[in-house]
Amino acid sequence: MKPANDPTPAPFGAFAPNGAQAAIISLAQRSRLKRGAFRPMLSRLVNLLRAGPLDVSYQGASFRFYHQASATERGALFNPDYNVEELDFLRSHCRKGGVFVDVGANVGTYALALARHVGANGKVIAIEPHPVTHARLKFNCEASGAAEVKLVAAAAGPADGELLIETDGDNLGASHIVTGQPAGNAFKVPALRLQRILDEAGVSQVDALKIDVEGFEDRVLTGFFREAPPSLWPRAVVIEHLSRNEWLADCIADMRARGYAETGKTRSNTLLVRQ
Repeated sequence: MKPANDPTPAPFGAFAPNGAQAAIISLAQRSRLKRGAFRPMLSRLVNLLRAGPLDVSYQGASFRFYHQASATERGALFNPDYNVEELDFLRSHCRKGGVFVDVGANVGTYALALARHVGANGKVIAIEPHPVTHARLKFNCEASGAAEVKLVAAAAGPADGELLIETDGDNLGASHIVTGQPAGNAFKVPALRLQRILDEAGVSQVDALKIDVEGFEDRVLTGFFREAPPSLWPRAVVIEHLSRNEWLADCIADMRARGYAETGKTRSNTLLVRQ
């Protein structure tokens, strides 16, 4: 078996949970242990039984979860209903054969769930700039046979060019675009306007969009809605609001002014539908 950091990864299934790991995961999934407060402890326990990633199924797709340093991957590993309210909302507004856009796709827990929903005649655009996370996203797409997913190795931003990204060492999924003084681990990634990404993907309309870019949502969306034709505006949007205090402009209010209505809110995300 090749090590987890091998540039040519072992095939999916090489890191299937052993018996003890599978028992702990199953117990968590069937109990209150799947809640967020317990997941870091469970992750450490599972890692003690055998260090490294785990190859499992989530929302019908195949994932290699590096759960030790990723809150998203821990969540999807131990909680089968992780983000299910948001996923069900997106599926309800995304037709078979439709288009879903995932801005800040991480390792693909949204993108691959929606790929199964839109089917082979649909299209999913998964935008993820962090090279480590993007490599995991690519592996998960290939393991799932999701040919309908188009991967974009760039950050969505207000302009084409480059942006700085910083990595949170304790949670890779919380890596974020630098808007102030960069830390020592910041590095450059390509940046593209969302409209350019959609144009280059040959997309003329979007059924649903999810965006989670750690407080940079306003810089992505306000320019897009100002410049893109209304025919390109998504019918439904899931936007993370946990870092809205970092927004320079209230992009949710901007969407409301453009005809979107809030239809729900979870702990992490606001759900909007275009009227």
